Amino acid sequence: MHKDMTIKDLARECKTVDDIQFMLKDLFRETLQLVFEAEIEDHLGYAKNHISGNNTGNSRNGYMKKTIKTKFGNTTLDIPRDRKGDYEPQIIKKYETSINGLEDQILALYSKGMSTRDIEDHMQDIYGIHVSPTMVSKVTDKILPLVYDWQARPLDAVYPIVYLDAIHFKVRHENRIISKAAYTVLGINTDGVKDILGIWIGENESASFWLSVCSDLKSRGVEDILIACKDGLSGFSDAIIATFPQTHIQLCVIHQLRANMKYVATKDRTGVMGDLKKVYKAATLEQAESNFAKLKELWEKKYPTVIKSWEENWLELTAFFHYPPIIRKMIYTTNTVEGFHRQLRKVTKTKNTYPTDNALRKIVYLATIGVTDKWTKPIPDWLECKAQFDIIFEGRLGN
Repeated sequence: MHKDMTIKDLARECKTVDDIQFMLKDLFRETLQLVFEAEIEDHLGYAKNHISGNNTGNSRNGYMKKTIKTKFGNTTLDIPRDRKGDYEPQIIKKYETSINGLEDQILALYSKGMSTRDIEDHMQDIYGIHVSPTMVSKVTDKILPLVYDWQARPLDAVYPIVYLDAIHFKVRHENRIISKAAYTVLGINTDGVKDILGIWIGENESASFWLSVCSDLKSRGVEDILIACKDGLSGFSDAIIATFPQTHIQLCVIHQLRANMKYVATKDRTGVMGDLKKVYKAATLEQAESNFAKLKELWEKKYPTVIKSWEENWLELTAFFHYPPIIRKMIYTTNTVEGFHRQLRKVTKTKNTYPTDNALRKIVYLATIGVTDKWTKPIPDWLECKAQFDIIFEGRLGN
């Protein structure tokens, strides 16, 4: 194809769709060749055959052929070489065989929750490239080091609030399918910006499990947590007190209510919920205690399990009463981390079962990065909250 031909000239040359495809392929190849020539000229610092290149210690050294896959089919390119072997084309790296950024596309599709079969069909339909399940697995396995680096990255010294919750997935293990939890720790830093401090995958929670999580946070630089908000995580309170003894613990009131309703007959739920609301919506702890006494008198005989659960967890359920209303609103529920889990579920809902823990780790990591990249602004009302934290936790915010 002649370089001086215009689009109109090209159009006159094309009689069929195949002609157009061929012309585009040829144009595409010539454009890439021009990019290569510009790159090596920039790399060497002088134009081809220019005298300024004399005695510079490096020069052009011919070409090597390379065939790559494109949406226009296979294309053979002439890659320039230099005598020192330092030049590497930027648009197509040495070991890449596709101009489509095949690996990046596979990761992008995988991060959206697409199944291996969907990815295979997509690449075949769009580019005519066969991508096997094994290839998808190998490509996505390349991010595992990033997963481990992210999970081990240094953290801030102080987090005013952390939220803890679990989200469950089905994972294949030794020829059977079991439920595994991804335990998430979401922190609010001193600038009021949310971040996921880590996600730990396991079968059972216990004090020893949570102690390892807390120790991990400490080894990564966390020195103090002011308030930890949790759902009914077994063993967490003992573990965090052992690691961060000054931390105040708030048990999620909403989780408590959900658990309670399992024991209440449908016809009584409106009444019991209304009386419980008078407890956790009270203006003061004293009023909450008074309202709970009335609740106990009304419902203890019929629903002793509900009353007992509130009595056993009273200190952690009512910890938020010790703070001003604007902070109470933030900590009486773990809805912040539950909202993050809802975003994870949007990505993971297309897959019923994960073949390995690593398969689960990969998709959770990619989805997490996709969500947290958008967390750049402080949560609402943070400046007012921080001013109150400074007073309540004098000297512990580190500024």
